[in-house]
Amino acid sequence: MTSYIWLIPFFPMVGFLINGLLGVKFKRSWIHIIAASAIGLSFLATLILFFELLKVEPAARHFENVIFDWIIAGKFKTQIAFMIDPLSIVMALVVTGVSFMIHIYAGGYMHGDPGFRRFFIYLNLFVFFMLILILANSFLLMFVGWEGVGLCSYLLIGFWFEKDSAATAGKKAFVVNRIGDFGFVLGLFLIVATLSQHGIWSLNFDVVFKHAELLGPTTVTAITLLLFIGATGKSAQIPLYVWLPDAMEGPTPVSALIHAATMVTAGVYMIARCNVLYSMAPVSLEVVAVVGALTAFFSATIALVQNDFKRILAYSTVSQLGYMFVGVGVGAFSAGIFHLMTHAFFKGLLFLASGSVMHAMAGELNIQKMGGLKKFMPVTFWVFMMATLAISGIPGFSGFFSKDEILWQSFHRGHLFVWILGTLAAGLTAFYMFRLTFVAFFGKPRMDEEAKHHLHESPKVMTYPMIVLAIASVVGGYVGIPPVLGGANRFEKFLEPIMGGGAHEAVAEGAKAVAHASASLEFTMMAVSVIVALIGIAVAYVFYIKNPQLPVRLAEGMRGLYTLLYNKYFVDEFYNSVFVQGTKDFATFLWQKVDVGIIDAIVNGVAGLVETCGGLIRRLQTGYVQTYAFSILVGGVAVFVYFFWESLF
Repeated sequence: MTSYIWLIPFFPMVGFLINGLLGVKFKRSWIHIIAASAIGLSFLATLILFFELLKVEPAARHFENVIFDWIIAGKFKTQIAFMIDPLSIVMALVVTGVSFMIHIYAGGYMHGDPGFRRFFIYLNLFVFFMLILILANSFLLMFVGWEGVGLCSYLLIGFWFEKDSAATAGKKAFVVNRIGDFGFVLGLFLIVATLSQHGIWSLNFDVVFKHAELLGPTTVTAITLLLFIGATGKSAQIPLYVWLPDAMEGPTPVSALIHAATMVTAGVYMIARCNVLYSMAPVSLEVVAVVGALTAFFSATIALVQNDFKRILAYSTVSQLGYMFVGVGVGAFSAGIFHLMTHAFFKGLLFLASGSVMHAMAGELNIQKMGGLKKFMPVTFWVFMMATLAISGIPGFSGFFSKDEILWQSFHRGHLFVWILGTLAAGLTAFYMFRLTFVAFFGKPRMDEEAKHHLHESPKVMTYPMIVLAIASVVGGYVGIPPVLGGANRFEKFLEPIMGGGAHEAVAEGAKAVAHASASLEFTMMAVSVIVALIGIAVAYVFYIKNPQLPVRLAEGMRGLYTLLYNKYFVDEFYNSVFVQGTKDFATFLWQKVDVGIIDAIVNGVAGLVETCGGLIRRLQTGYVQTYAFSILVGGVAVFVYFFWESLF
């Protein structure tokens, strides 16, 4: 098994190289086939390794494939090596599977774009770096993938760089992620600095986790908080979430890829991978859970009043990522990864469906200019509805199982505040998703006649991937049916060898409390979350189907709150005035007052002094012989007078 792990990231790199070096000679169809086939082969290799892993005893499901020695500096040594275990294989299946569907879909969506080849080059490279991130056996190699997906996100978000908004969004994503990455790097430095004092010079996961007790409670808390700063950047949590909504400027397949199954889940995966460290740092876990809950609720309130189709989904992504952080933050690491998987299915589908709508409406994104699309785009409507039911947590769909597991774990592990925010966010999610569905797909068409005349269903190359993801959005949750519903939660048991490494007693006590919880209480909590979701759907139905004027009157009556939500709490404006403009003003101060006023003044002052002295001395050099003769005479007289005077006294 270890001999073939390298094939998973190898195929996307081959696709990148072939299209990058030779693609200029290929037809577009061949470029698409090469790019999609590369991801398909990667998915196939992952699938084979998954079934091979199932044949191994659970405790022995850990394999590494060392490629070569990478860095040897004194006592420090690291390798390029890939690792397969239950956590990495689940992530690899999700990334390669969903990416494969998106690559197929993108062939139809991007068919007329002049940057067709460049798009698929970037897309393959992105998947390659994401696979490096999740298959890495060390923090250092993970960081290579971590930075690689950051670079590719910049390239893909700003793909249409001739648009100022796209170029700005790409730069914004890059800069905000660098802020988080700074915290990540400091965390790695602290790990090395601490463990090296005990003679341990390695950043391999196995080595670090094996010697985690040497870090000490204060140090491990600092390390995990620093790593979490990196996660807030990549996974768009408060306060570094602001890049993700603007990233909608990229092509829709990019939105589906980056913001559903890959880059934004990197932070959740990293924390789950480091569950040993986080289990030793209860303060850090509490911070993760609270930030996740606040993000879930905060971004859900913003999504309530947005009218841009993709931005509603973007804020939904931020909210759902908050749920994942709640899961890992309360110590239910498997539940967080479970929601990561189901979210990849239904959120990828939602973005692809939004692209299908854009494809039919010549790029229009304002839902107020849509309406009645159900009649013109039946396939898109039904797959979108299935994904909406899943994200709303309706029983029978994948999102119900994963979201309910997170809320249940939060409640019974004693995180009441987190549970309340998560439950409220669940109701808001159901409301804004059905608001989007009702406004865009139901009612009378509100587009102009020209746009209405051209409405059509997307081609099969776009609809088939959506159908596959729709099926996954329904059945994907059945691998984690909880015991209270007659299941065995096979997903949690599969990840147990990796997630069972938590050493802190608070996590152990929380797990024990859940294990001894009564079935009636769990059913009650499950019913509460479903009822809250149904209330959200019912309110959306009344507002946008039964009485469409009601939300208008409500917005007018609560103009201040509506303005606040519509303008996203003015966070972007605050960041721009305080941090962006503040940095510019500080730089201007350094330029004008320090650089010009002090440093240049000193340099120029020294130069002026030398010039003045030189000017005075230069007057002695007249170029006339008689002047020099006179100077010699004066000098001789002066010397004579000096010695004569000395002889007298």
